[in-house]
Amino acid sequence: MAQVYISLGSNINKKVNLANGLNALHQVYGTLRLSSLYECQAVGFVGDSFFNMVIGIDTQQSLNEVAEQLRAIEIRFGRPVDAKKFSSRTLDLDILLFDNIVLVEPIQIPRHEILTNAFVLWPLAEIAGNLKHPQKQQSFNELWDEFDKNLQQIEKVPFQWNPSTGNVKL
Repeated sequence: MAQVYISLGSNINKKVNLANGLNALHQVYGTLRLSSLYECQAVGFVGDSFFNMVIGIDTQQSLNEVAEQLRAIEIRFGRPVDAKKFSSRTLDLDILLFDNIVLVEPIQIPRHEILTNAFVLWPLAEIAGNLKHPQKQQSFNELWDEFDKNLQQIEKVPFQWNPSTGNVKL
């Protein structure tokens, strides 16, 4: 069983797409380990602020199967097939970690954003703080402790998700 960590982001109809993403992941993978929800400004382009969080799953699927599943969920909830890298998103689901695999192609694992974006590292440290980065060999708690917290404005957004009803309360 593979241990996988996924980042979820949305800056279009954020509450609805947060619920859509969580519900779709729950339907496919069952139990989800959730970080807190964070809000921060768009990075790399001018746009509305994002909701971001990290989700942990356990799966028998291969890396390629998980990647295909996440892409299908994004598209189902309105992400254009040809979406630009730095643009607004209904739903953005990225594999951050897949066990201790290190890859450059066809996708980068672990994702570089873990080390550069507070909205990825902070929630990852919350739910996988004692795990070590496969390349840095430091725990995610250690990496978060060393991270320059002045680089990005980020704040927690209180929320509740009920997996039995699929409702999100902010």
